[in-house]
Amino acid sequence: MASSSPDPASATEAGRTFPPGFLWGTATAAYQIEGAVDVDGRTPSIWDTYSRTPGKVRNGDTGDIATDHYHRWREDVALMADLGVGAYRFSVSWPRVQPGGRGAASQKGLDFYRRLADELLEKGIQPVATLYHWDLPQDLEDAGGWPERDTAYRFAEYAALAADALGDRVRTWTTLNEPWCSAFLGYGSGVHAPGRTNQADALRAAHHLNLGHGLAVRELRSRTAAGTQVSVTLNLHHVRPLTDSAEDADAARRIDGVANRVFTGPMLRGAYPEDVLKDTAHLTDWSFVRDGDTGTAQAPLDFLGVNFYTPTLVSAAEPGGSAHRSDGHGASAFSPWPGGDDVAFHLPPGPTTAMGWAVDPSGLYDLLLRVKADFPGLPLMITENGAAFDDYANPEGEVHDPDRIAYLHGHLTAVHRAIEAGVDVRGYFLWSLMDNFEWGYGYSKRFGAVYVDYPTHRRIPKSSAGWYAKVARTGTVPPLGES
Repeated sequence: MASSSPDPASATEAGRTFPPGFLWGTATAAYQIEGAVDVDGRTPSIWDTYSRTPGKVRNGDTGDIATDHYHRWREDVALMADLGVGAYRFSVSWPRVQPGGRGAASQKGLDFYRRLADELLEKGIQPVATLYHWDLPQDLEDAGGWPERDTAYRFAEYAALAADALGDRVRTWTTLNEPWCSAFLGYGSGVHAPGRTNQADALRAAHHLNLGHGLAVRELRSRTAAGTQVSVTLNLHHVRPLTDSAEDADAARRIDGVANRVFTGPMLRGAYPEDVLKDTAHLTDWSFVRDGDTGTAQAPLDFLGVNFYTPTLVSAAEPGGSAHRSDGHGASAFSPWPGGDDVAFHLPPGPTTAMGWAVDPSGLYDLLLRVKADFPGLPLMITENGAAFDDYANPEGEVHDPDRIAYLHGHLTAVHRAIEAGVDVRGYFLWSLMDNFEWGYGYSKRFGAVYVDYPTHRRIPKSSAGWYAKVARTGTVPPLGES
C-alpha cells in the first residue's frame, strides 16, 4: 500500500493538499452489500439469523439481497474507477468462503473474491481485505460464539484459508473491523447480532477477539509475500467529559477503558490496563485470559486502522438518576459498557446526521493526536469516515447531498491538520461506496456516495461522489463551497 511522504501536507487558499502517496479509498462490508446469502454454498451468519428475528431490525429488513453486489460487482468496480480511488476496502464473508466456520474452503466462495480482486487490480485499485466484519458463521455462534476460546482458533484457521487463496492478489489485510461492536453491541447490549445481553460474556468476547486477531496476524505473516501489510481496524472513541469535575473525568476514564484500551492494551502494549480489570472485577475475574494470550494479541502491525464518526460526551450519572445513553449505538435496555452503568451519555452540541450523531471534526483531530502520543511511530489509516443523511432522488434522477460534502470537508480538514501536526496518517477510506444495509437500521439510513434505488438496484452517484472524486484525483480538499 502506498505510504505518505514525510513531507508535510500543505494548506493554501486554494485548498488543503495531502502528501504525495496519500491513499484515497472507499469501503464496504460483505453482509451489507453482497446479498446472495444462500448462493454457491454460503451458510448463514449471525446477521442472517438476527435480521430474520422479528423486532431486531427496522422494518424487518435483511441482507438477503442487499445491493446485490455479488452479481453486480463489475458495475460497482466501475463506479470506483469513476471515483478515481486508489484502494477499495471490502470484507470477506467468512460463511461464504468457509461454510459453517470449520473445515475446507469453498472454492466457489473464494472465486468471487479472486474475480473481484482481479478486476480491481485491472482498474488500478488496490484490494484491501478485511477478514471479519461481523458475519460470524451461525454454526460457531451455536457452539458459543466469541465468548468461547475455540472461536479464536477457528478464526485463525479461516485467516489461513483466505491468505492462501488470495495472498497473491491482496497485499493489504485487516484482521477485525471494530471488535468493540462485535463484543459489546453483540453480546452486551444486544443491538447487534447475535443479540445477547450479558456483560461478562461481552468481556470474554473482547478477549477472544484480541486473541483471534493475534493468531490471524501470525497466519497472514507466514502465508503471504514479503511486503504484505497487516492491520486491525478499531472504532476508537474520542471520549470527552461533560465538565471539568473529577467525577466526570473519572466517567470518561472508565468509558475510555472499555471503549479503547481494552483493545489497544493487549494489541499494542501486550497487557490489559489495570484500571480496566479493576473497573470490571464485579463482572468477571478475567480467568479466561491465559498465560501468553496478551503476548499473542500484541502482533506487530504495519498500520492501525481508525474508524471515526462522532465524539463521545459523558458525565457521571446523577445520584438516583438513569444513565441515559445518546451515544449513537442504538437504544437498548442493556448497556454495552461493562463497568460504566453509572455513566451518562450526552449529545454534543451542534448539527447532527440522520443517525443522530453530532458532527464535530475536532473529535477526529484530537483523537489522531492522542493516538500519536500514546503509540509513537505507529502509522495510521482512516479506514472509515462518513455520514448518513436523508438522501433522495429528485424528479430529474439526481441526488444532491451538500450536508455530506460539508461533513467530509470538515473531517478531511481535520486529518490534514493532524498530518501538519506530525501524525503519520497514510490514507483515508470514505464510508461508504454506496447505500447499503445499515445493520439494525436496515435500509432506512444512507451512508453512500452512490445512491441505491433498492427496488431496482439502480446506482446513482450523488453530488458527494463527484466532490470526492475530485479530491481523490487531485489529492487536494478544495475550500468549502468550491466544486
